[in-house]
Amino acid sequence: MSSKYKSILLGLVVIISIGAAVVITNNNPQAWGLKDYNSQKLDWQDCYGEFECSSFKVPIDYENMDNENFVLQVLKHSALDQTDKLGAIVVNPGGPGGSAVHYAFNAKYIVSEGLLEKYDIVGFDSRGINNSEEIRCLTDAEEDTFLNADASDGKPQSIADLVAISKDFAVKCADSAGAKLGHVSTLEAAKDMEILRNLLNEDKLNFLGKSYGTYLGTLYASLFPKSVGRMVLDGAVDPSSSLREQQIAQAVGFDQALNNYLASQNKFSLADIQTLIMNSKSNPMEDSSGRKATQSLVITAIAQSLYDPNEGWRDLSKLLSKAITKEDPSVIFELADSYNSRDESGSYFSNQNDIAIMITCLDWQEPRTVEQMGSDRDAFIKAAPVFGQFLNFAGLPCKYWKAKPQLPKTQLTKIVTSPIIIIGVTEDPATPYEWSQNLAKVFPNSKLLTLRGEGHTGHNQGNKCVDSAVDSYYLTGKIRTSALICA
Repeated sequence: MSSKYKSILLGLVVIISIGAAVVITNNNPQAWGLKDYNSQKLDWQDCYGEFECSSFKVPIDYENMDNENFVLQVLKHSALDQTDKLGAIVVNPGGPGGSAVHYAFNAKYIVSEGLLEKYDIVGFDSRGINNSEEIRCLTDAEEDTFLNADASDGKPQSIADLVAISKDFAVKCADSAGAKLGHVSTLEAAKDMEILRNLLNEDKLNFLGKSYGTYLGTLYASLFPKSVGRMVLDGAVDPSSSLREQQIAQAVGFDQALNNYLASQNKFSLADIQTLIMNSKSNPMEDSSGRKATQSLVITAIAQSLYDPNEGWRDLSKLLSKAITKEDPSVIFELADSYNSRDESGSYFSNQNDIAIMITCLDWQEPRTVEQMGSDRDAFIKAAPVFGQFLNFAGLPCKYWKAKPQLPKTQLTKIVTSPIIIIGVTEDPATPYEWSQNLAKVFPNSKLLTLRGEGHTGHNQGNKCVDSAVDSYYLTGKIRTSALICA
């Protein structure tokens, strides 16, 4: 099973039920303070054969703890060597909105046997995500409409339609979330993680964050620098970049990954792909059920394939072969649905599409007007001829959001912690290598581990150099200076 989770989804393109008791020392949540949250007891219950499940409460609003709580679900794979274990590693797969419970459920596939031996692997679903009081804004049919929305042509009517859909999405999220709408931010999730550290009885938080999970780790470290233990941030998000800068950097990254794929084979050309994308706007292919391979689904499917240079590139060749030579959209649907968490029946088995936007709108500000976004189209296309036009309006739902952003109170410029590892892949399309370089500057005691290659994130992707450096760090607490560049 792949450990890749998508990072900062492509805007409007977008790019297990657990129950366990929580024991509390005070049964009146209206009277709770932070001490009460930290004095809960995790009542671990056996679940799914070799795992343990529990839950814990966190305040909806850390500024007003008299309000109600979120109940967050947590799953643990216990260290195989309980006699001589080194503690717990809290893991996060990215997203925003990826289920860390599901990620920890795949502990055997996301970390080495050596780490399974010495560490509990723990994942918790952040507020509003999957098992932790999941928030859904749209029905399955509405999700289909939303994900097929497309203003890439820059035409006034297309933009107007996208604005209407974005406004509707914001309203429905507000209706669904209620008082929780403004409290699913990464900043609050970082505070929740400190409560979890206390409940795990860990002196320091050991953490493995992938993609967006690196932003969660960064905010945690900024709030609780003395609580940081052994931390690996893989496929880093640059906390200093604006939403627009993120969008255009990702567009450039995916364009470059596409060019790298094309250079690796001689069957398909950039012109073939551009023709496929253009035709899917004017005359989309249909399957036997009448479902149309819209332009949004085509570009999403291509993006999905570019996260992985091995399996993904093979999938892209298969997609192009079937779509171009046989006018068969089946692989387009397969890849796009995988990206969007949509099953064969048309149901969305995860709320990641909705919650990703909710979190993004609280984490980042979108100062551009709709008119400015429209004017930006040429700049985006110039920077990234294929993906640029599809990412230009990615922040549009945030213009109509019904809650204020939950931003860090101080600039994230210098966070002093114990030594940590930051991993950057030189040709990473989703979290460009420059972001890892920039994040390393934020952490003076960090070491940047560079993987020269393709794909999103570097750990557990089959590179022995990266994996051995990470394992050694978690097992000894020391960073190998001889393994900072891997190929």
